[in-house]
Amino acid sequence: MEGIWFWGLAVIASIFVGMGKGGLPVVGMLGVPVLSLAISPIAAAGLLLPVYVLSDMFGLYAYRHAFDRRVLMIIVPGMIFGVAVGWATAHLVPEWAVTVLVGLIGSVFAVNALIKKPVDGPPRLAAVAPGLFWGSIAGFTSFVSHTGGPPYQVYTLPLRMSKMVFAGTSTIAFAIINAVKLVPYYFLNQLNPGNLKIAVFLMPPAAIAVFLGVKLVKWLPEKIFFRVVTWALLAVSLKLIWDGLLG
Repeated sequence: MEGIWFWGLAVIASIFVGMGKGGLPVVGMLGVPVLSLAISPIAAAGLLLPVYVLSDMFGLYAYRHAFDRRVLMIIVPGMIFGVAVGWATAHLVPEWAVTVLVGLIGSVFAVNALIKKPVDGPPRLAAVAPGLFWGSIAGFTSFVSHTGGPPYQVYTLPLRMSKMVFAGTSTIAFAIINAVKLVPYYFLNQLNPGNLKIAVFLMPPAAIAVFLGVKLVKWLPEKIFFRVVTWALLAVSLKLIWDGLLG
């Protein structure tokens, strides 16, 4: 983990992570794939987890007044269960298979959202059973490769929350999950001193990027914001399918 190539990609990845915590979760998902150009995806996930956790602190402050309490109370328990399943099956489930599955789920949902006519109206009431199901999938895939965004958005995008509430709810949910993931990652030796030392240098650009992400969320018109999120979800999902098939 040295050289200009590694550090350049690491800084870019940390900026993506920070922007994700600023309310652009799909952008945050690009962190691990970008850093995987220099090191293995598993090493990239372990290295970036402390950066995710620190960025969460700034994201929690930025969105402390904008979130959906009901959605959090439904989806977070499911996500924690998914993390537990991921930990228990860490050595059994091939990472490439999970990557392809996440990509397929996100792609199908994004294409469906893009081709069907938008439905206006007030936010929908979050249903419990679908929230627990998609939350568990999001927690599992987040544990394996920090790709909990697509399953999470399959559940939350149809709820038609405002853009600030959507961004805040996403930030808080994944802040909780990232904190939970610290325990299994520690026991799987992904939080070693070498990773933590590098993560310290990546935290400042990530922290600055959080507030850049918040400004972008506030600046973008609501319809454009969700259109961008959906297109980004499709792009990332197709990339995940490609990466998974390549093993």
